[in-house]
Amino acid sequence: MAEFSQRITLAITGASGVQYAMRLMECLVAADVQVLLMISRAAQVVAATETDLSIPGATAAQQTYFTQLFNARVDQIKVFSREQWMAPVASGSGAPATMVVCPCSTGTLSAIATGASNNLIERAADVALKERRQLVLVPREAPYSEIHLENMLKLTRMGAVILPASPGFYHKPETINDMVDFVVARILSQIGIEQSFMPRWGEALLQSDENPPSHD
Repeated sequence: MAEFSQRITLAITGASGVQYAMRLMECLVAADVQVLLMISRAAQVVAATETDLSIPGATAAQQTYFTQLFNARVDQIKVFSREQWMAPVASGSGAPATMVVCPCSTGTLSAIATGASNNLIERAADVALKERRQLVLVPREAPYSEIHLENMLKLTRMGAVILPASPGFYHKPETINDMVDFVVARILSQIGIEQSFMPRWGEALLQSDENPPSHD
């Protein structure tokens, strides 16, 4: 079996913003991370609507598709179907230490908050919570209802990180990709993956000798 720097569970659900997930997967592959991937049926519909991607319906075909798309190593991207209960992500003894749901639909948010576990994505998130592992949820909705906010608060109290897909503008984005990169960089920072495409706040001051500290 090939050795990778680490393993991360990535779930893609049916909220707008599949571009964030694609860029995140690209960065994880580049960082030599093995990605245990689940993509919901709704996410496939959104991807066809928002992008030019033609994601196959069958799990094996999806694995081949993403492996070729991101030039991944053999077995670097492992795709699991919604009811593949023997997948490692379904148990605390086999699941990676980190899971990201990007984007996270409000339906998935609700299911995770209530422990529904009706499919493998929901079960994998339930495992992350019960094992006190890292769970990062990236909702993309506007506006948020009281139900959404209550679910976010509930999950935050359980230890999950709610990281809305809300791009900043202090880096002066010029393209949609620049705005996507802002959010993906924040996700990578949360899960401890180094990235060099998005400077951190104040980083230039730390690296520059042209800005001596003020004596005021």
